[in-house]
Amino acid sequence: MAQRSYGIDFGTSTIKISKKGQGIVLDERNMIAVADRHAIIATGNEAYDMYEKAPANIVVSSPVRSGVIADVANMTALFVHFIKKLSGSKKPGPADYIVATPTDITEVERRSFYELISRSSLKVGRVKIVDKPIADALGAGLEIMTAGGVMIVDIGADTTEVSIISLGGIVLSKLIPIGGNKLDEAIKGMVKKKHNLYIGDKTAENIKKKLASALPTVEASVQVYGRDVVTGLPVLMEIHSGTVYEAIAEHLYSIVDAIRIILERTPPEIASDIIDSGIYVTGGSANIFELKGLIAKETGLKVNICEDPANTVAKGLGRIMDEEQLSSLADSLRIKNLID
Repeated sequence: MAQRSYGIDFGTSTIKISKKGQGIVLDERNMIAVADRHAIIATGNEAYDMYEKAPANIVVSSPVRSGVIADVANMTALFVHFIKKLSGSKKPGPADYIVATPTDITEVERRSFYELISRSSLKVGRVKIVDKPIADALGAGLEIMTAGGVMIVDIGADTTEVSIISLGGIVLSKLIPIGGNKLDEAIKGMVKKKHNLYIGDKTAENIKKKLASALPTVEASVQVYGRDVVTGLPVLMEIHSGTVYEAIAEHLYSIVDAIRIILERTPPEIASDIIDSGIYVTGGSANIFELKGLIAKETGLKVNICEDPANTVAKGLGRIMDEEQLSSLADSLRIKNLID
């Protein structure tokens, strides 16, 4: 690959960029603030600070939804802005790119990742695609080039992807539309139902981080600000962990069901490897308290919550760029066929 190479993880919640030889060099919210429909006034973490606080003429949004690009123009603008920021130049030199994409998406959706980079205003060398579970497993430090099988569960912002990997490829994969944002929405709905309190997305996320538990063993509470549904006035109210568990339990069990479905379809020889090594869990929501206990209880298998689970994909992209023996995992041939 070229001397200058970047690995891009276009996450729904955050965008992470790795640089060859340097590891993760950017980790910011995948958000953009646009004023009067065309003027970009903020990006990344700065745009996130404006979320739910901006006036009507400023729209703050995420260009990626459910793991795929929903707003190409804004995502391109964000991508170009971040690369220029990293290079320290308004006209960065040529670079190669590796992009991590979900496995269970259409070829058109996969092609959009390629075209976003290749048609941008940047000088682009080669663009390669790698399946996100592959990068995820590499970033978690797993050995995937041998005949031994591994199971990895990536719980992202909008989706959860459950995959079986062996010999450097995907044996089975299932993508379900449940992630951290779905848990936040469920918490918002339950708080409104039980307490007649309307809260924002940021508040719901904060409640999740402090009180969410995959098993009903936590006894805690947190005070939050919101708007009373009846009076319309701002109020301070105490939210209990039991309310949070009631809100998210169904979604967590849906993730467990997806794991079971993949396990039922796993070839016996690979199943024996998974019994030995266990299930590996990554993604921003992997740190939910007792998630390890819930999955272990429902599957009877050992569960490993990976270190720094939110950054495993970006770390894996870094390994593909840095380690020559892993470079074949990034696929450019498929993309060439797509654009013929």
